[in-house]
Amino acid sequence: MISGEGLRKRFGAVTAVDGFSFASQDGAITTLLGGNGSGKTTTLRMIGGLIKPDHGHVAIDGADVARSRVKALSRLGMLHDEFGLYPRLTVVEHVRFAGQLYGLSGRRLSGAVENAIDALGLADIRNRFAAGLSHGQRMKTALARTIVHGPRNLVLDEPTRGLDVFSVRVLRELLKRLRADGVCILMSSHAMAEVMELSDRLIVIDAGRLVAEGTPGEIIARGGGGDLEAAFLKLTGFAA
Repeated sequence: MISGEGLRKRFGAVTAVDGFSFASQDGAITTLLGGNGSGKTTTLRMIGGLIKPDHGHVAIDGADVARSRVKALSRLGMLHDEFGLYPRLTVVEHVRFAGQLYGLSGRRLSGAVENAIDALGLADIRNRFAAGLSHGQRMKTALARTIVHGPRNLVLDEPTRGLDVFSVRVLRELLKRLRADGVCILMSSHAMAEVMELSDRLIVIDAGRLVAEGTPGEIIARGGGGDLEAAFLKLTGFAA
Protein backbone atom coordinates (compact mmCIF):
# COMPACT_ATOMS: atom_id res chain seq x y z
CA MET A 1 0.00 0.00 0.00
CA ILE A 2 1.19 3.50 -0.86
CA SER A 3 -0.31 6.45 0.97
CA GLY A 4 0.23 10.17 1.33
CA GLU A 5 -1.18 12.46 3.98
CA GLY A 6 -1.46 16.25 3.73
CA LEU A 7 1.30 16.60 1.14
CA ARG A 8 2.42 20.11 0.30
CA LYS A 9 5.28 21.19 -1.94
CA ARG A 10 6.28 24.63 -3.18
CA PHE A 11 8.92 25.64 -5.70
CA GLY A 12 9.55 29.31 -5.07
CA ALA A 13 6.26 31.11 -5.56
CA VAL A 14 4.60 28.09 -7.18
CA THR A 15 2.57 25.66 -5.08
CA ALA A 16 2.85 22.34 -6.92
CA VAL A 17 1.02 20.17 -4.35
CA ASP A 18 -1.39 21.68 -1.85
CA GLY A 19 -2.65 19.48 1.00
CA PHE A 20 -3.01 16.33 -1.11
CA SER A 21 -3.90 13.01 0.55
CA PHE A 22 -4.37 9.67 -1.18
CA ALA A 23 -4.14 5.89 -0.78
CA SER A 24 -3.32 3.20 -3.34
CA GLN A 25 -4.32 -0.29 -2.24
CA ASP A 26 -2.67 -3.70 -2.68
CA GLY A 27 -3.97 -5.82 -5.56
CA ALA A 28 -5.29 -2.80 -7.42
CA ILE A 29 -4.26 -0.35 -10.12
CA THR A 30 -4.82 3.24 -9.03
CA THR A 31 -4.38 5.97 -11.64
CA LEU A 32 -3.46 9.55 -10.83
CA LEU A 33 -5.28 11.63 -13.42
CA GLY A 34 -4.50 15.29 -13.99
CA GLY A 35 -3.39 17.79 -16.60
CA ASN A 36 0.10 19.20 -17.06
CA GLY A 37 1.10 21.16 -13.99
CA SER A 38 -1.53 19.50 -11.81
CA GLY A 39 1.01 18.08 -9.33
CA LYS A 40 1.12 14.47 -10.53
CA THR A 41 4.83 14.16 -11.18
CA THR A 42 5.73 16.12 -8.03
CA THR A 43 3.60 13.71 -6.02
CA LEU A 44 5.23 10.67 -7.62
CA ARG A 45 8.68 12.08 -6.95
CA MET A 46 7.80 12.58 -3.29
CA ILE A 47 6.68 8.95 -3.12
CA GLY A 48 10.01 7.84 -4.56
CA GLY A 49 11.99 9.97 -2.13
CA LEU A 50 13.44 12.11 -4.92
CA ILE A 51 12.12 15.29 -3.29
CA LYS A 52 10.92 15.96 0.24
CA PRO A 53 7.45 17.34 0.96
CA ASP A 54 7.36 20.67 2.77
CA HIS A 55 4.53 19.26 4.87
CA GLY A 56 2.89 15.85 5.21
CA HIS A 57 4.33 12.40 4.73
CA VAL A 58 4.40 9.40 2.38
CA ALA A 59 4.34 5.78 3.55
CA ILE A 60 5.02 2.54 1.67
CA ASP A 61 3.59 -0.52 3.40
CA GLY A 62 3.45 1.60 6.56
CA ALA A 63 7.11 2.69 6.42
CA ASP A 64 7.58 6.46 6.30
CA VAL A 65 9.72 7.43 3.29
CA ALA A 66 11.43 10.27 5.18
CA ARG A 67 12.03 8.46 8.48
CA SER A 68 12.62 4.89 7.26
CA ARG A 69 13.89 5.55 3.76
CA VAL A 70 15.74 2.28 3.09
CA LYS A 71 12.92 0.11 4.46
CA ALA A 72 10.26 2.04 2.53
CA LEU A 73 12.04 2.24 -0.81
CA SER A 74 13.13 -1.41 -0.71
CA ARG A 75 9.42 -2.20 -1.13
CA LEU A 76 9.07 0.07 -4.16
CA GLY A 77 9.77 -0.12 -7.88
CA MET A 78 9.59 3.20 -9.69
CA LEU A 79 9.52 4.04 -13.39
CA HIS A 80 10.45 7.71 -13.79
CA ASP A 81 9.49 10.01 -16.63
CA GLU A 82 13.23 10.00 -17.52
CA PHE A 83 14.51 6.44 -18.02
CA GLY A 84 18.11 7.12 -16.93
CA LEU A 85 19.67 4.38 -19.07
CA TYR A 86 23.42 4.25 -19.60
CA PRO A 87 24.16 4.33 -23.36
CA ARG A 88 27.01 1.79 -23.22
CA LEU A 89 25.25 -0.81 -21.10
CA THR A 90 23.19 -3.54 -22.73
CA VAL A 91 19.60 -4.32 -21.84
CA VAL A 92 20.54 -7.32 -19.70
CA GLU A 93 23.34 -5.39 -17.99
CA HIS A 94 20.87 -2.69 -16.94
CA VAL A 95 18.51 -5.25 -15.44
CA ARG A 96 21.31 -7.17 -13.70
CA PHE A 97 22.80 -3.97 -12.28
CA ALA A 98 19.42 -2.95 -10.84
CA GLY A 99 19.01 -6.35 -9.24
CA GLN A 100 22.42 -6.07 -7.63
CA LEU A 101 21.55 -2.64 -6.24
CA TYR A 102 18.59 -4.27 -4.48
CA GLY A 103 20.84 -6.92 -2.93
CA LEU A 104 20.22 -9.82 -5.29
CA SER A 105 23.11 -12.15 -6.12
CA GLY A 106 23.95 -15.60 -7.46
CA ARG A 107 21.13 -17.80 -8.74
CA ARG A 108 18.49 -15.54 -7.25
CA LEU A 109 19.83 -12.62 -9.29
CA SER A 110 20.11 -14.65 -12.49
CA GLY A 111 16.57 -15.97 -12.13
CA ALA A 112 15.14 -12.53 -11.39
CA VAL A 113 16.91 -11.03 -14.41
CA GLU A 114 15.58 -13.72 -16.75
CA ASN A 115 12.05 -13.35 -15.36
CA ALA A 116 12.09 -9.59 -15.94
CA ILE A 117 13.54 -9.96 -19.44
CA ASP A 118 10.89 -12.53 -20.37
CA ALA A 119 8.03 -10.55 -18.81
CA LEU A 120 8.77 -7.54 -21.03
CA GLY A 121 9.57 -9.51 -24.18
CA LEU A 122 13.18 -8.29 -24.32
CA ALA A 123 14.96 -11.57 -25.05
CA ASP A 124 15.73 -10.71 -28.67
CA ILE A 125 17.43 -7.41 -27.78
CA ARG A 126 18.97 -8.43 -24.45
CA ASN A 127 22.53 -7.81 -25.69
CA ARG A 128 21.91 -4.52 -27.49
CA PHE A 129 23.31 -1.28 -26.10
CA ALA A 130 20.82 1.26 -24.77
CA ALA A 131 22.17 3.86 -27.21
CA GLY A 132 20.66 1.91 -30.11
CA LEU A 133 17.22 1.24 -28.64
CA SER A 134 13.96 2.77 -29.78
CA HIS A 135 11.83 4.75 -27.33
CA GLY A 136 9.58 1.76 -26.68
CA GLN A 137 12.53 -0.56 -26.15
CA ARG A 138 14.09 1.88 -23.69
CA MET A 139 10.77 2.12 -21.82
CA LYS A 140 10.53 -1.66 -21.52
CA THR A 141 14.17 -1.92 -20.42
CA ALA A 142 13.55 0.67 -17.73
CA LEU A 143 10.45 -1.21 -16.61
CA ALA A 144 12.32 -4.54 -16.48
CA ARG A 145 14.87 -2.80 -14.26
CA THR A 146 11.99 -1.52 -12.10
CA ILE A 147 10.44 -4.94 -11.44
CA VAL A 148 13.55 -7.15 -11.24
CA HIS A 149 13.60 -7.25 -7.41
CA GLY A 150 9.93 -8.22 -7.18
CA PRO A 151 8.63 -5.08 -5.45
CA ARG A 152 5.20 -5.22 -3.83
CA ASN A 153 4.54 -1.62 -4.83
CA LEU A 154 5.00 0.02 -8.23
CA VAL A 155 4.91 3.68 -9.24
CA LEU A 156 4.75 4.28 -12.99
CA ASP A 157 4.85 7.75 -14.52
CA GLU A 158 2.95 7.55 -17.83
CA PRO A 159 4.16 4.01 -18.65
CA THR A 160 2.45 3.76 -22.06
CA ARG A 161 3.93 7.03 -23.35
CA GLY A 162 5.55 6.47 -26.74
CA LEU A 163 4.83 2.74 -26.89
CA ASP A 164 3.54 1.03 -30.02
CA VAL A 165 0.42 -1.10 -29.90
CA PHE A 166 2.37 -4.33 -29.37
CA SER A 167 4.37 -2.91 -26.47
CA VAL A 168 1.22 -1.49 -24.89
CA ARG A 169 -0.33 -4.96 -24.96
CA VAL A 170 2.74 -6.49 -23.28
CA LEU A 171 2.66 -3.80 -20.59
CA ARG A 172 -1.08 -4.14 -20.06
CA GLU A 173 -0.87 -7.89 -19.54
CA LEU A 174 2.10 -7.51 -17.20
CA LEU A 175 0.25 -4.99 -15.03
CA LYS A 176 -2.78 -7.26 -14.88
CA ARG A 177 -0.61 -10.19 -13.76
CA LEU A 178 1.07 -8.10 -11.09
CA ARG A 179 -2.30 -6.85 -9.84
CA ALA A 180 -3.59 -10.42 -9.62
CA ASP A 181 -0.49 -11.24 -7.54
CA GLY A 182 -1.47 -8.56 -5.04
CA VAL A 183 0.95 -5.84 -6.10
CA CYS A 184 -0.03 -2.22 -5.38
CA ILE A 185 0.26 -0.24 -8.63
CA LEU A 186 0.04 3.55 -8.76
CA MET A 187 0.43 5.15 -12.16
CA SER A 188 -0.19 8.40 -13.95
CA SER A 189 -1.55 8.48 -17.47
CA HIS A 190 -3.20 10.68 -20.09
CA ALA A 191 -4.31 7.72 -22.22
CA MET A 192 -8.01 7.51 -21.38
CA ALA A 193 -8.56 4.14 -23.09
CA GLU A 194 -5.76 2.58 -21.01
CA VAL A 195 -7.05 4.28 -17.87
CA MET A 196 -10.52 2.85 -18.41
CA GLU A 197 -9.27 -0.68 -19.09
CA LEU A 198 -6.67 -0.95 -16.35
CA SER A 199 -7.76 1.25 -13.46
CA ASP A 200 -9.60 -0.03 -10.42
CA ARG A 201 -9.64 3.47 -8.91
CA LEU A 202 -8.94 6.97 -10.15
CA ILE A 203 -7.60 9.93 -8.22
CA VAL A 204 -8.26 13.22 -10.03
CA ILE A 205 -5.84 16.00 -9.09
CA ASP A 206 -5.89 19.63 -10.19
CA ALA A 207 -3.72 22.52 -9.00
CA GLY A 208 -2.13 20.15 -6.49
CA ARG A 209 -5.43 19.32 -4.80
CA LEU A 210 -7.71 16.30 -4.74
CA VAL A 211 -10.72 16.90 -6.98
CA ALA A 212 -12.40 13.48 -6.98
CA GLU A 213 -11.67 9.81 -6.41
CA GLY A 214 -13.49 6.56 -7.08
CA THR A 215 -13.92 3.88 -9.69
CA PRO A 216 -13.92 4.98 -13.35
CA GLY A 217 -17.70 4.58 -13.34
CA GLU A 218 -18.06 6.73 -10.24
CA ILE A 219 -15.86 9.46 -11.71
CA ILE A 220 -17.90 9.47 -14.92
CA ALA A 221 -21.11 9.73 -12.90
CA ARG A 222 -19.72 12.63 -10.86
CA GLY A 223 -18.83 14.37 -14.12
CA GLY A 224 -22.39 14.09 -15.35
CA GLY A 225 -22.16 10.92 -17.43
CA GLY A 226 -20.80 10.41 -20.91
CA ASP A 227 -17.19 9.27 -21.10
CA LEU A 228 -14.15 9.62 -18.86
CA GLU A 229 -12.56 12.40 -20.89
CA ALA A 230 -15.68 14.56 -20.66
CA ALA A 231 -16.03 13.85 -16.94
CA PHE A 232 -12.37 14.71 -16.32
CA LEU A 233 -12.65 18.00 -18.18
CA LYS A 234 -15.77 18.94 -16.27
CA LEU A 235 -14.38 18.01 -12.85
CA THR A 236 -11.20 20.00 -13.46
CA GLY A 237 -13.06 23.06 -14.77
CA PHE A 238 -12.13 22.82 -18.44
CA ALA A 239 -15.69 22.17 -19.59
CA ALA A 240 -19.01 23.58 -18.52
